Amino acid sequence: MELSAQRDSTQKLTFSGYAELYYSFDFSNPANHEKSGFIYNHKRHNEINANLILLKANYTDKSVRGNLGLMLGNYAQYNLSSEPTFAQFIYEANVGLKLSKTRNLWLDVGVMPSHIGFESAMSADCWTLTRSILAENSPYYETGLKLAYTSNNEKLNLNFLVLNGWQKIQKPAYIQKPSFGVQVNYKPNKNWQLNYSNFLGTDKPDSLNAFRNFHNFYVIYEPASKLSFIAGLDVGRDKYDAENYNYWFSPVFIMRYLINEDIKWAFRTEYYQDSKQIMIQTSTINGLQVFGLSSNVDFHISDKAQVRIEAKKYLSADPIFGNEKNNFSLTTNLTFKI
Repeated sequence: MELSAQRDSTQKLTFSGYAELYYSFDFSNPANHEKSGFIYNHKRHNEINANLILLKANYTDKSVRGNLGLMLGNYAQYNLSSEPTFAQFIYEANVGLKLSKTRNLWLDVGVMPSHIGFESAMSADCWTLTRSILAENSPYYETGLKLAYTSNNEKLNLNFLVLNGWQKIQKPAYIQKPSFGVQVNYKPNKNWQLNYSNFLGTDKPDSLNAFRNFHNFYVIYEPASKLSFIAGLDVGRDKYDAENYNYWFSPVFIMRYLINEDIKWAFRTEYYQDSKQIMIQTSTINGLQVFGLSSNVDFHISDKAQVRIEAKKYLSADPIFGNEKNNFSLTTNLTFKI
């Protein structure tokens, strides 16, 4: 999803900004003020904090384009904690070259938003205040080379990618093999959007000879001006030890309703199963098996600002929330775009 504001269409270089302040109360009362390990956004409990502060420059010409985004906040602190210090401030840094005079065919290189999923780190661009477990545990960003094609009627978008790995800016020394990705996004009409994305590669040391086979599907349906739905599914397969493979999967469903011009309501239900702890370590018998429900209300203040409130409930097969199988949290945020 794009960070943007109203700009002069003839202006090649533009600047924009985004800021999100939030307060969240987790009724499990984590002693260190950090929520569960599978959460990377709105991570802090019982304190006012910044989830994402972003400044971005964009350059667009007929044959050249580029983006540079620098950031601070909990998203950068937790989601990029494995990156080198210099990289933890990079939201986006890429350049692109148009390869055809008659076709919308581009080659982009650098750090880019992920080709996987319908959610981004910017709450204001997502239907729900917090991210789904599915989004939190698949790439938000990627580094590599992307060949991108958009049809003349803009209904079909195709992307082919060669990547440093699974959400990596700097490729780890223990991985020499490249990873690959494909995205097919089709909008047959104004009511429907169909998407398939994948990741084929590795996130484990070459010595394990592991291969990650991951697939993301989602459908967006807007039958009326006030009502819309998203249905998504992630399915992945990778090694959980030196010898054996297993699967993880996560379905999600979101409904959004526009109460009036200034108020929106959304409801989400989701499930995440990673019994062999390939993606998420719980050190429990059943691994991660969590069912989630959330509901949020958004209040439109202006074209540049909104306030959101969300209630969320998790139900787990194992006591992973302190000593409890259940978790309830309330979150509110204030977002700005300039």
